[in-house]
Formats: sequence, C-alpha cells, structure tokens
Amino acid sequence: MKIYSQKSEETFYKELQKGKIRVVKTRHGWTAHHKVYTPKDGKVIRSILDEHGTNNDAAKEMEKLFGSKKAFDYPKPEKLLMTLIDLVTDKGDWVLDSFAGSGTTGAVAHKMGRRWIMIELGEHCHTHIIPRMKKVIDGTDQGGISKSVGWKSGGGFRYYRLAPSLLEKDRFGNWVISKEYNAEMLSEAMCKLHGFTYDPDETVFWKHGKSTETDFIFTTTQLVTRELVDQIQSQMNEDETLLICCKAYNINPQDYPQITFAKIPQSVLKRCEFGRDDYSLNVSNMPQKEVVEQMELFGEEENQ
Repeated sequence: MKIYSQKSEETFYKELQKGKIRVVKTRHGWTAHHKVYTPKDGKVIRSILDEHGTNNDAAKEMEKLFGSKKAFDYPKPEKLLMTLIDLVTDKGDWVLDSFAGSGTTGAVAHKMGRRWIMIELGEHCHTHIIPRMKKVIDGTDQGGISKSVGWKSGGGFRYYRLAPSLLEKDRFGNWVISKEYNAEMLSEAMCKLHGFTYDPDETVFWKHGKSTETDFIFTTTQLVTRELVDQIQSQMNEDETLLICCKAYNINPQDYPQITFAKIPQSVLKRCEFGRDDYSLNVSNMPQKEVVEQMELFGEEENQ
C-alpha cells in the first residue's frame, strides 16, 4: 500500500501507533492526515490566511502614506505582516527583510516592539522606506495596525549605505584594489576585516587602528621596505604588536617578531568571497558593535 506523507517512514509509523495519524483513502491513493494540537500560547500556523488584510487595504495604506494607491507595486497590508510576525516572534526579537520594498515589514515590526533589519537596493529605499519609518517613529503614521496595537511614537533607526566592492579584477584577470577606494577607505576596510577598530592616531602615522591597547594595524599600498619597518619598530614599545597590510614587502618577516605582515589582496581574499551571486559571502573576525538600547538617528552613515 502506497501512502503519501511528508514525514519519514520511521516517524510515520511511530505517530500512527500513537494515534496522531489516520490514513484516508482518496482517488489518488492513501493519504495520511496528521493531528495538529494547539500550542500552549494558542498560536496555530494555518495553511490559508484569511481576514488578515487585502490588496485593497494595502492600496489604501499606500495612499495614506504616499498620496497614491499606486505608489508601490504589490504592497502587502500591515495586518497580514502583523499576523506572520506574531506567529514566529516575540517582543524584542529581530525581524529581517532582505527585499524591503516599501518598508511594510520594518514598519509593522517597529510598531509591534520588534527590532528589525531591512535591506533594499532600489531607489525606493529613499523614496519610500526612510520617509515611512520616520512617520512611524514620530507618530504621524496612524494607519495600518497603529490603532490595533496602540502605537504612538518612539524608537529610531540607523541607515547604512554599502561601500563599493573592495576588490576588482584588472584586464588580466588579477584581483586588485578597487579604484573607488582612497587611502582612508582602504584602511578602515582592513580594520574591519582583521577585527580592529578604526582609530587613526593623530601623531603616530602607523597606528591606523587597534584591537587592544597594545595591538595595532597599519595599511599602505606602498612597497614596505626594511627602512620603513626599522623606523616603525624603533617607535614601538616592547609590549606592542603590529599588523602591516600592504601590497608587497622586500624584508624577512622573521627579523621582526613584533610585526606581522599581510599582503593585499591575498589577506582580503582569505576572508571574503568576490564575484559570486549566491549569497555565500564569508566575512570573519568582524568587530562587535556596542549595544544601544534606543537609537534616535535619522542621518546617513557610510558602512565601508
């Protein structure tokens, strides 16, 4: 007898013996029906969601926010997003929307007391998402689910614009540093990739960043010579260590036990993947940001 079930054979027979599954004959064969029990919190994820907002509701929300029902193609009603977010998260949880669109996910998550991350490559990041989130935060957005959840105002967000790719290929197919990067951008990028905090010293030229009070990083696109390294070493304290990121060097690294040398772009390629479109980016040793309870920031920051 052939039975259609999404469960493994072992699980199927175990649940059949416990009475959690019953087998029903249909015109296509035998089908397993599974008993679903209400969780302790009373939430059951249904296959079909009705009475959770319509396309017409979403169009009206667009009109109230942006002055036109056609301000964005195929928007989702806030009530639908509220249902989905409520099913799988609690207050304070993170909600990620990698294709933010008009910003409905972030707006609903914010009103529901969730933290959120939205990612958007389109220009509507500026024409829709940022204006919408400002209205949510200052309380002028009283549409959608605002009244049902008692939303008034509050919170904030940070906006980051991704920097261009650090590496690009030259006409011979070799990885090189992108021409869009100046010295400061490159230095900050290497700090991030190697786990340092970008904090250029105003008086010591080789201290571009630090991981501790005695561990520093120096980035340069010039050839690192013995003369340069000797100069740096003469300024270092006995307990200090240094990572030098450079295109090339003509010294013996073993002559400088306090200093580590890393070539660009090889050190970058070891930590990141370039030229791929399958979302398999592998970035390691990124420094942790300080936790902020509430952020009232609407300005733009460069994330390099």
